[in-house]
Amino acid sequence: MQHSKIRSRLKAQLTRFTAELAAGLSKPLRNFVAEMLFGIQASQDVKLSNIARRLQEEIPLLKTEDRLSRNLQAEELETHLRQGLLRLGSRRVESNTVLCLDLSDVRKEYARKMEFLDQVWDGSAGEVHRGYWLCSVIGAEVQGSELTPLYQQLFSVRAQDFLSENDELLSAIDQLRAHTTGRGIWAIDRGGDRRKLLEPLLERGARFVIRSTGQRMVLDRRHHRVTLHHLGARCRLRYQAQIIKIENGQEKIYQLRYGAEPFRLPGREEPLLLVVVAGFGQEPLLLLTNVGRVRDSQSLWWIAQIYLTRWKIEETFRFIKQSYQLEDIRVMRYQRLKNLVLLMTSAAYFATAFLGQKLKLKILCEKLLIISQRFFGIPPFRFYALADSIRNVLSRCSPPPPAASPPHSSQLELLFVCQP
Repeated sequence: MQHSKIRSRLKAQLTRFTAELAAGLSKPLRNFVAEMLFGIQASQDVKLSNIARRLQEEIPLLKTEDRLSRNLQAEELETHLRQGLLRLGSRRVESNTVLCLDLSDVRKEYARKMEFLDQVWDGSAGEVHRGYWLCSVIGAEVQGSELTPLYQQLFSVRAQDFLSENDELLSAIDQLRAHTTGRGIWAIDRGGDRRKLLEPLLERGARFVIRSTGQRMVLDRRHHRVTLHHLGARCRLRYQAQIIKIENGQEKIYQLRYGAEPFRLPGREEPLLLVVVAGFGQEPLLLLTNVGRVRDSQSLWWIAQIYLTRWKIEETFRFIKQSYQLEDIRVMRYQRLKNLVLLMTSAAYFATAFLGQKLKLKILCEKLLIISQRFFGIPPFRFYALADSIRNVLSRCSPPPPAASPPHSSQLELLFVCQP
């Protein structure tokens, strides 16, 4: 297949995706979304100056950048883009899809004048710095390799509309549940066992697997008040498993032991389960869940795998931030920041999820991976290569014409598949 054919088919897919995502917006904003998604993909960047260069307009570059900045301020973009992304992504959420809810940050260490700039905690660096918070949800299957960015919201504690961190997390949960009618299992890291989050999850009937810090007081099977740490310490780890994890390009084998103990929260009647997994470090993983009540080895290992699925999901968080240079974001106004993050997440959805659903276009995906010019093979996380190759293809052409109206849903399924 000639590169020109690849280019035209890729542009056609981007046009179809934009039409679905931006449905309900005015024509000028639909065109703006199309230009932004093309520019983000073609430049692998969120700086308006670089996006404007990729549009190749026959006017001064500054004029193009000013127009993009002006449209980026539109408040209706935030609602439409978020709902469009949820509408598209929810189709890929099955009953047992793992929904990874995560809080991360956008580091803006040297910024001074960005609106509502906040002090945020960088967990990887172990320090406080200037920036913004990100609330993200990504979906994945326990036994699958496909990942689906579903939700990403930038927020600041200093913003006028901010209520609380718990409110941001529950808002993400409620919006996604509204589109999936409750499908999926929530996987949340340490801190997710806080009462103001755990009890609303139980009240909503949501299924979850949450890693605990071990400090929460619970009632054991004899109705004695103990901490989850003490409950886990006396849990019999009667089952064994082995997993292989790729770390720094090397395979590392983990020999694991696991077991479970039932418990309840004080003042509540829902039966819960503490799954204890030892072997990853000095302290065992403490996973509290309401998924299933059977404590055989297969059922407990499936619960452990739900949480371990976060490993591959966490790579997607890095992919989204690194592939599109998120921490180099330069817009100053808060509304523009939120809209640009949603546009970037939509671009990531296009690369990770929208491309890859039809076998008859598998050859297109393979050609794109070849064009990425990675001489030492496709890395385990192939979306990096795919994002690079999309940029290489689109950077050689002008933006596609915007779709006049959203195509029929069957047309939207003309996508390609990447095999792991």
